[in-house]
Amino acid sequence: MSEETKVVKKKATAAIKVPVISPKRIRLAALLAVMGPGVIAGLSDDDPAGITTYSQLGAKYGYRMLWVLVLSTLALILFQDLGARIGVVTRQGLIGLVRQKYGARSGVFSAVSLILANIGTMTAEFAGIAAAGQLFGVSKFVSVPLAAMLVTFLVLRGSFGRVEKVFFLLSAVFLSYVIAGFMAHPSWGQAFRGMVVPSMPFTRDAIFIATATLGTTLAPWGLAFIQSYAVDKRLTRDDLKLLRVDVWTGSLLTGVIGFFVVVTCAATLNKQGITNITDAAQAAAALKPLAGTLAKDLFAIGLIGAALLAASILPLSTAYSVSDLTGRPAALDDKYAEAPLFYGTFAAITVISAGLILLPGAPLLTILVLTQVLNAVLLLPLLFYMFGIARDVRLMGEYRATKTMQVVYLIIIAMVTVCVACMLWFSFH
Repeated sequence: MSEETKVVKKKATAAIKVPVISPKRIRLAALLAVMGPGVIAGLSDDDPAGITTYSQLGAKYGYRMLWVLVLSTLALILFQDLGARIGVVTRQGLIGLVRQKYGARSGVFSAVSLILANIGTMTAEFAGIAAAGQLFGVSKFVSVPLAAMLVTFLVLRGSFGRVEKVFFLLSAVFLSYVIAGFMAHPSWGQAFRGMVVPSMPFTRDAIFIATATLGTTLAPWGLAFIQSYAVDKRLTRDDLKLLRVDVWTGSLLTGVIGFFVVVTCAATLNKQGITNITDAAQAAAALKPLAGTLAKDLFAIGLIGAALLAASILPLSTAYSVSDLTGRPAALDDKYAEAPLFYGTFAAITVISAGLILLPGAPLLTILVLTQVLNAVLLLPLLFYMFGIARDVRLMGEYRATKTMQVVYLIIIAMVTVCVACMLWFSFH
């Protein structure tokens, strides 16, 4: 090789510049790769039942009980974080671990209770879609089947990555509640005071709405979902720090959305003496003369988006749990032939719940009340099961909960126990 050729090659090599990727971009890319379980599981808690509860909280009590939402959000952060960590460390879903650690009876009880509760809650999601659709002049016989087909097609025909992207897209709809909140011109000073100064009338209705706020935020199906979803996403222990950011972000966003729903209703409905709100669609309709058509439409659009997201997550939570219990494959990247039980459960829950809404004379109110009771019955055992798993050295190893965190978990469980006892008492008296 001639000297001239060597010089040309040397110059050509020098001309090739290797791009330098900054550490910030590397960290951001890593976070985006991990993000998903926390944000999706957290925001799916803001379903029609949750929006209805937050609307009632704001319409009936104004800003004064926002502190209940703050406590509920903190409980959600800690237990969603625990669920995600258990999933990554053990590589198993919650119901499968319950069966392994506490026996087949506990596993079957948890799975059956979750299935029944999820059917009722799923019915509430379709009820939210039907009610919000009617605000835009769309019959439930059009909106409900369309929504059922949409979520079924999304999950049955999509890969994990594609499904997750759609979940993120649906989550963006919650911005409508933030906009509606600012349009309502709330008293930010009173809202801040309501967040930090505990105040509550000692009445039956106030205790019930406080209990409902905690129950709708810390939902059993959300706890089961985040653990199985972290497993399905194939996250590793190296991802735990970034996963914690994801979980905290999702849980905080849940609280933020709930906050704006409460202040919207407090600034409009409560201010005008409209306190008897039975569902979120009614709250949206009542906003029109007080905050304008756009605020009403934004509230209704948020309700539809919330219902679609939850209607996608709830059957997934159920399908993961049934597959965990039986030890069958459960992954969104699996084909139907590889995981028939997983996909069959998803489709069955969706069809049954949509059918209940369309059934003439269906006792929807009874279904929803029984669902609340079932969720309450299931929530406490699940929290105790998670607490037991978190302190199990054999299962968690070095990621076992510290003594300080064990005390924190027990305080939250005690708080939930009091709330559940109150709800059960008022449900039957």
